[in-house]
Amino acid sequence: MDLQLQDRVALVVGGKGYIGTAVVDRLRQEGATVVVASRTADTTDGSATDSVAMDTADQAAVDAAVARVLEQHGRIDVLVVTAAPAANTLDPERRSDPDQVAAAVDGKALGFLRVANAVLPAQRQAGFGRVVVVSGQNAYLSGNITTSLRNAATNVIAKNLADETAGTGVTVNVVNPGTVRDEPSAEVRPGAGGESSPQQIADLVGFLSSPLSVVSGESISIAHRVLGSVTV
Repeated sequence: MDLQLQDRVALVVGGKGYIGTAVVDRLRQEGATVVVASRTADTTDGSATDSVAMDTADQAAVDAAVARVLEQHGRIDVLVVTAAPAANTLDPERRSDPDQVAAAVDGKALGFLRVANAVLPAQRQAGFGRVVVVSGQNAYLSGNITTSLRNAATNVIAKNLADETAGTGVTVNVVNPGTVRDEPSAEVRPGAGGESSPQQIADLVGFLSSPLSVVSGESISIAHRVLGSVTV
């Protein structure tokens, strides 16, 4: 399927990460011009237009990075945010510690909000835009306040942004993976979400980034959504 992304400009925040790398590859395969945002810009290939330095914890840094992309490319048709501290960096012994919870929400949910706030005005003005954020199925589960809240907050922010941009040509959606592995198992354990690979996530992100998709305001679980009862 031609996703009609040829010559579209996409900004992938966290594009050097495990999932982000697959998203970058997928969008480039569809012909999009992809700019990778990370804490340090990579200019080893001699190009200063395919990467940009961005610290999502700093609104001024986010604004400067987005302004640079707009200056160099003229527009940002697609925004994909995969950046967040890895779950294994969060201390399970501090899962209810307010400081860790606050830092985790800032690192994922508010980081996404900062970038979206910087990009959405240009998309609104253009009358077209696609925003996709990768969150997680922990948003549906209790047992770890840190991981539950940072993902739930991300999903709620995305829904609010989708409602705010309704009717403008801009869509905002969330992709919620369970466990992500290179070779995902087809088995789904009770109380867990299905496994998916970075490439499978990237395929879904690619469709949601496409002009062919008019889906907006949705939190979509990739692979099986949590099996069994769900506590929110």
